[in-house]
Amino acid sequence: MELTTVEISKSALAHNIKTFRKLIGKDKVLAVAVKANAYGHGLVECSKEFLKAGADYLCVNAVFEAEELRKAGIKSPILIIGYTPLSDLSKAVKLNCDLTVYNSETVKALGKIKGKSNVHLKIETGNHRQGIRIEDLPSISNLLNEYKQIQVAGISTHFANLEDRVNHSYALYQLKEFKKAIRIIEEDGHAPHYRHTASTAATILLPEAHFNFVRVGIGAYGLWPSEKTEKAAERAGINITLKPALTWKSIVAQVKEVKKGSLVGYGCSYEMLRDGKMAVIPVGYYDGYVRALSSRGQVLIKGKRAPVIGRICMNLIMVDVTDIPNVKLEDEVVLIGKGITAEELGEWSKTINYEVTTRIGERISRIYI
Repeated sequence: MELTTVEISKSALAHNIKTFRKLIGKDKVLAVAVKANAYGHGLVECSKEFLKAGADYLCVNAVFEAEELRKAGIKSPILIIGYTPLSDLSKAVKLNCDLTVYNSETVKALGKIKGKSNVHLKIETGNHRQGIRIEDLPSISNLLNEYKQIQVAGISTHFANLEDRVNHSYALYQLKEFKKAIRIIEEDGHAPHYRHTASTAATILLPEAHFNFVRVGIGAYGLWPSEKTEKAAERAGINITLKPALTWKSIVAQVKEVKKGSLVGYGCSYEMLRDGKMAVIPVGYYDGYVRALSSRGQVLIKGKRAPVIGRICMNLIMVDVTDIPNVKLEDEVVLIGKGITAEELGEWSKTINYEVTTRIGERISRIYI
């Protein structure tokens, strides 16, 4: 028996993909980000479900993820959106992956590889992460003209603050910069077919950012990028429902009486304020139940909330079950699921739902139901 498991709802994954397909229409490419072990949901199986539900492209961060998908028999187009080391470019080309490119060194290295390679130029429009500055674009473009086997298949950028603002003026500024980049690259003789800027939030809120290719991430798993994105959609009359696909469970490993004044856990950081009962749960920060949830988190046992007490341990947490009758050994414990959301865990640990799910340990079994 496993001490902790993750269940993934196939029907929820399919529902979310169909929701985004309806939102963007049939004439646009629907790409789904499956990097970081599909945001903690399981790379290979989620990819298969997304494609079955109507996704066109898969976006990974690195070559090893693309390799895993190919080994699993997945033949769909794959875009590597992270940095590919020069030493791995040949492997990426052999795997028939599109590459995100923003360095002249990458272009030169690709130029030495036999066979066609498809690249998507990443443009710096204001996020100041990966990307070619507008002023550097002509030199990259001219360099690409030297290598006929390199096909500029796409051009992209990424929004900086769409999820965090009600006012989208900065995103609109970035769109303006992106269109400027398109003009420059076209004037140099390149004709990128795919143009993409839209993450989940932009796919929902900014139709003008769709172009002919959208990259849906967190929304494919049924989670909103932020509360502001959800509220902005409601205000705009965008009526969509996302279904969270992930449920994280454990079991009760011990139930015991604790007296008022008892000190719980490392550092004696929590004091019982009354006589009561506690349950020990065999999951901890090694599994991804982060230490920041110490004396802040909550779990569900028998459909009722039990507060985490004391410090999160490497492999254990303790919860107060004084107000939950008849808790017994090996009762089911819901860490994330119906009644306890990833957003709540993010709020309690001062982070975001993205980090909550992606930190769930990869060694934990994903069960697809």
